[in-house]
Amino acid sequence: MPERSNPVIVSRQNPKLRALRRLRTDRDDALLLEGPRLVEEAVRLGLPIETSVATPDFLAAPGGLELAAKLPRRPLEVSPALLRELSDVDSPQGILAATRLARGGPAELPPVAGGIYVFAEGLQDPGNLGALARSIEAIGGSGLALAPHSAHPNHPRAVRSSAGSLLRLAVARRSTAEDLERRLSGVEPRWIALTPRGGESLYQANLSGTLVLAVGAEGGGLRPETVARCELEVTIPTVAAVESLNATVAASVALFEIRRRREADGQEPARQANA
Repeated sequence: MPERSNPVIVSRQNPKLRALRRLRTDRDDALLLEGPRLVEEAVRLGLPIETSVATPDFLAAPGGLELAAKLPRRPLEVSPALLRELSDVDSPQGILAATRLARGGPAELPPVAGGIYVFAEGLQDPGNLGALARSIEAIGGSGLALAPHSAHPNHPRAVRSSAGSLLRLAVARRSTAEDLERRLSGVEPRWIALTPRGGESLYQANLSGTLVLAVGAEGGGLRPETVARCELEVTIPTVAAVESLNATVAASVALFEIRRRREADGQEPARQANA
């Protein structure tokens, strides 16, 4: 049973609120969860909830009471105005919480025979990163490796756009192509570069085996060194005046084509090899 409510915090100078505010811009393993869906998923996964805040109206509703009962301690009650200030969204959903989720290098990724991985370079928009993680999880992908200078996977907008996928998917930060290749050497991955033009049609390319799909930002694309590492360049055919797709959209199209092809071939689900 949740403990009795404390007075509603209305001062933005409250020390715990200041600490939460810093998580929006100053993060490493820290992660700010916004909304009941993400908070509940973090609890289900066993992530430690360090601090949580909620509005009185949220805690008075049946769903709010049920979620509060699952937390290690009752959320601090704050005014709606303070919650809006703490949140990264225009219309907060009544609750946010702080947890921790460490993000290491390629050692975080499980070597999976027949697995599908994405290596992303220059992906700096947190929303695009979250959407990409969601697509990788949706097709049963084995992990996401982010090159240096990519957006942080613990950014609130990334986690929110991923609909929780970034809480579950194996993600490596600051990963070089060389590091990732060493990590996956036991499952002998094939590297495929997704390029806006000039590559073999995605719908005709050989997409079998353990795959690393290399994706670059829409503007800069992949580094020449990364493209040179790949045994194949693939392009999504487009018509009319459309020269290229958003990087995350293009990666999602490619991922679902890989999944479709494997289902059509009746392939068994990928299995994790010994790390």
